[in-house]
Amino acid sequence: MQTLKIFQSLWAMEQRIPGRAEHSHSTWFKMIADAGYDGVCIDPAVSEIAELRGLKALYAENNLECMMNAFPFTIDDMQPLYEFANELNASLVNIIGGVMPINPKDAVPVIQRWTAEADQAGLPMLFETHRDSLLNDLYYTLQIIDLVPDIKLCADLSHFVVDREMRDPITSVDQGYIDQILERSECFQGRVANREQVQIQIEFPQHQKWVSIFRGWWKQGMRLWRERNAGDATLIFLCELGPPPYAITGMDQRELSDRWQEALLIRTWVEEIWQELEQEGDSQLSGE
Repeated sequence: MQTLKIFQSLWAMEQRIPGRAEHSHSTWFKMIADAGYDGVCIDPAVSEIAELRGLKALYAENNLECMMNAFPFTIDDMQPLYEFANELNASLVNIIGGVMPINPKDAVPVIQRWTAEADQAGLPMLFETHRDSLLNDLYYTLQIIDLVPDIKLCADLSHFVVDREMRDPITSVDQGYIDQILERSECFQGRVANREQVQIQIEFPQHQKWVSIFRGWWKQGMRLWRERNAGDATLIFLCELGPPPYAITGMDQRELSDRWQEALLIRTWVEEIWQELEQEGDSQLSGE
């Protein structure tokens, strides 16, 4: 049976409230575990590996799995990041690459090398759709797909909505482009954007059209994932609502909404989508 696991981002636990100290990693891990998440995602660059090694004990203590959003800034950086991922028994490595050739053809050897190194390390690896990274924008990524048809993606579609300033309703052309991304997406990230803001408040009434668009994309992507993956495969969905300046603040430098509660709401939506897709599958098997 296919399985859904929902992770929470450690970065997303940061509050960044002026004059107030952040909680400890230990507090955050316990909070995530108590809320019923399956795992925690961390975001290391090579320079941060040493200070993050202490998290291994927290994963074990809280019975949480590890996902890694890796930030390599040189072609050689992924090797130590893969080694660190294996130290933490990571279920998935997702690359937000800081090596960014202007010509997509020049990105091919970078992708091939990091893919080969992941295979050697025995780690599942994806490339994330993310601004200021190897897959900086939608059109560049579509060219990469043509050059490397078997590339596997982690879909954070919020970046592409802002990148292309997509309009509501989504045009058939833009939807066709998103289809190509979802057809290769093996992981999804929970954040809702509009054409001008990468992270909007999901319970505000003015944002409900975009909430509906993203929920539709997640369902489409998860349906495609279920169709092409094995019966015992596991899908990871990452709730990743970033702290300020991702989160919009008022003049008092306080956020306009409660990101922790928003992440729990997104988790509920994703669980509901998964149940609907399971029911679809059961109906197809029964011939209804």
